[in-house]
Amino acid sequence: MPSQPFRPTDSPWFWGMLFSTMALLGMALIAPKYDIRQRQIEGRFLGRQQAHIERSRRAAGLEPIDLAETAEDREVVAPGRIVPLWTLATIATLAGAGSAVMFAREMRRARR
Repeated sequence: MPSQPFRPTDSPWFWGMLFSTMALLGMALIAPKYDIRQRQIEGRFLGRQQAHIERSRRAAGLEPIDLAETAEDREVVAPGRIVPLWTLATIATLAGAGSAVMFAREMRRARR
């Protein structure tokens, strides 16, 4: 019974490697817009967090604080991003590298 030839597209490791590479490419393309959008989202998060603290203070009977007077620039509070893009890029790189290694092993095994 003749064995079928090895087709790369039949391997899940090939697709893992391909999708990881595309994810890295996509992240490289959206990085400038991601930073702007993430800054807005994190600014809203920090504002809501301060508002929640103030509501808790008032519920506990403490003297209210004017949030407008005590507001700090968000770049001072959180100079970097809370969720930076490099974390996602690292995960995609590791997944791509692992898939590439497993794909190479699968190809070597198929040639034997």
